[in-house]
Amino acid sequence: MSFDFKRMFKFEHNVGEKEKKYRIYAGAALFVLSVVTASIFLLVVGCALIASGFFGFCPVYGGLGKNTCDTAGSAPAGE
Repeated sequence: MSFDFKRMFKFEHNVGEKEKKYRIYAGAALFVLSVVTASIFLLVVGCALIASGFFGFCPVYGGLGKNTCDTAGSAPAGE
């Protein structure tokens, strides 16, 4: 598996709705934890998770060619 740096900067939506929610929750938890512990590393990671969850784009996923978005042709189970 190779890492494609050109795809990393295309800014295509590659994070699914369920994962967006998890990223925002985890980022908010790390943000609060960083304020309590005064850790810059946790602050940066928390802000990155919040941003990728909010915008629906993950540069690492872009570089690896991974996409967790639902395709338009597939219907959720039960419909």
